[in-house]
Amino acid sequence: MSTSLDLSKLSLMDALDLAKLIEMEACHRYQMFASQLGRTGGYDAGAFFAGMAENEAKHGQELEARRKTLFGDAPARLTLDDLYDVEAPEMGAPHRGMSTLQAFEIGLEAEKKAHDFYDMALPGITDPDVRELFTELRDEETEHVEMLKVAMAKLPESARSEVEFDIDESPML
Repeated sequence: MSTSLDLSKLSLMDALDLAKLIEMEACHRYQMFASQLGRTGGYDAGAFFAGMAENEAKHGQELEARRKTLFGDAPARLTLDDLYDVEAPEMGAPHRGMSTLQAFEIGLEAEKKAHDFYDMALPGITDPDVRELFTELRDEETEHVEMLKVAMAKLPESARSEVEFDIDESPML
């Protein structure tokens, strides 16, 4: 998880843009995983990743609306090039036939990674508004971790099983 930015110098507008981009990066990664894995029917790894993409997109839209309320149409100064893998799951994490539980574990690690990013950034943040935003975002990531843990505990035993597939009939990842 990294960013090329000096977080201590972020304005509130830049911090909101960064947070939105973090959600966007994660959304794109989950969409890619869902597309790569496809769906076998029911609630499988591909369906889990599609759902995570929807959640990340929704959170990004909420951050965008908040930014627009505060700063109108002021152009963003940050782009996806300013960060890499802050919340997005690792590129090579999924594999064809992975279990639903394994997909949940990937999502859980990504949420923990986002929590750690905001938590590690906080000591260097001097702007009180940015500090408040990063604290809020860190705490939301804690909630996401707990929600995934609860959902994982409710998964049926079958969610632990990897799905068999015919390599001749499956697209390459």
